[in-house]
Amino acid sequence: MIGQLRSVVIDCPDPRALAAFYAELLGVPLAEGETDDDWVVLGGPPGHQPRLAFQQALNLRPPAWPDPERPQQFHLDVTVDDIESAEKAALALGARRLPGEGEGFRVYADPAGHPFCLCWD
Repeated sequence: MIGQLRSVVIDCPDPRALAAFYAELLGVPLAEGETDDDWVVLGGPPGHQPRLAFQQALNLRPPAWPDPERPQQFHLDVTVDDIESAEKAALALGARRLPGEGEGFRVYADPAGHPFCLCWD
């Protein structure tokens, strides 16, 4: 092993707003001492998982799922117990449903346009 995953970093126009969305969606708290106007981290200190960071990118061109001209760049899979109640809660937070679903998953966009999936078994 060369190293350990520190954080998944997501570019977005408003790090505080997108971090608040994911904090509520995933139940992961803000990391202490690692927040300013252009950088927000959810989770524990480095070395503790999961960690999700949000970095300001003012001129971000968000992905346009499933358009290959603006690919998804990354996505998160979020495991849920009840897809119907999870979808309702995610939409209330500002997510929006995207085209595409399969056996055990549905595709959404976060408020900044990044795709993510709600998955169930």
